[in-house]
Amino acid sequence: MIMAFDNKDQPPTTAGGTDKPTIHLALTHDWELRGDGSGDIEQIQFAPLRKLLEIYRKHDVRTTFLPDLMQQIRFRQLESEHLELKSLADKWDEVVREAFRQRHDVQLHLHPQWRNGRYENGRWHLNGDWSILNYDRDAAYAMLAAGKDYLEKLLRPIDPSYRCLAFRAGALAAGPSEHLFTSLVRLGIQLYVSIAGGLFVNDRNLQLDYRDCEEDFLPFYPDTEDARKVSGTREEIVCVPLNHFYGSRRAVTRQNISLAASRISKGLPRPPRERLLNDQKSDRQSRLAFAFDKLIKPALKRKYFVSDTGRLNYRLMQEMLGSIRQRAHDSRWSQVPIVLTNHPKDIRDLSALERFVGEVSQAHDIKFITLTEMTGKLQSGEFEIRMSDKL
Repeated sequence: MIMAFDNKDQPPTTAGGTDKPTIHLALTHDWELRGDGSGDIEQIQFAPLRKLLEIYRKHDVRTTFLPDLMQQIRFRQLESEHLELKSLADKWDEVVREAFRQRHDVQLHLHPQWRNGRYENGRWHLNGDWSILNYDRDAAYAMLAAGKDYLEKLLRPIDPSYRCLAFRAGALAAGPSEHLFTSLVRLGIQLYVSIAGGLFVNDRNLQLDYRDCEEDFLPFYPDTEDARKVSGTREEIVCVPLNHFYGSRRAVTRQNISLAASRISKGLPRPPRERLLNDQKSDRQSRLAFAFDKLIKPALKRKYFVSDTGRLNYRLMQEMLGSIRQRAHDSRWSQVPIVLTNHPKDIRDLSALERFVGEVSQAHDIKFITLTEMTGKLQSGEFEIRMSDKL
């Protein structure tokens, strides 16, 4: 049983004896090309980020951007051979600086498959492993150190106090690992936001199993060799889980029907992940599998979602927020930090996202927070941190 707390070891209660805790909501964005290196960088990175900055400026909201540093570093490594990569890398730098100037936080994210990526005839070929957990200690540390160094050199001329303190692993690869967390601590990383409780992935690129995480909602000290477990001691790094919830049958079915109709009307191909899962099936088998997964299955069982605001319609975002409020209430904590994600390359309905941000910005029980601010409140003791009492 996990019962210990790291604020004078006192069990938390809701503020003022009420049953409505304050939710500190971190909107984060994994800013990157697609996992295989494909995609027009202007269309799926630069353009959506500009639109997001407009929305956040309108509602006076500060968020955290998590750019893929291995992508940018690889652009820089090959820019002398391909001048177009230099132009794009320069623009990448300026877009990140502009987000930072607008008071948004910028923290570390990286996809290791870019490590030795090849660029030929205007296309990237990424053959590296997608999980940082599968690289040896030295290789993983070198990638983390290079990404942290790049960000700090980029942003400290704007704000000398800037520090790279938080990390999200590419593809959410978080554990187990004998060396990842020791490397993060060595680099001064204090916050880890990659664990998504309940997530299970097993395909040719990635294997993750977070179905039995010991904590999937509240901040906790991780077992440094397996972040799915809660440590019994105070560690130098804290995990705040990436929020997840289960969408209602009705909302999920309606969203899937809407997405399918939109793809058909626009003549769009199936999404890359769907093509991957069905590339060995006949067209008829593929269509039947798609119909079952997207239309029939959601009508029978509530669907698991990582809380990604770019992939949810407004109704599902409402359900997500309702789930967060209920779980925060059930925790009996007075202050509850929550991390959401967003992939600008995959945003489906920008107007729904703006509506959600606008309404949440007016909520009395929710405050927006950056990952840097969250780290500070965790380190100061303002936010509770869970520990295990198991010996």
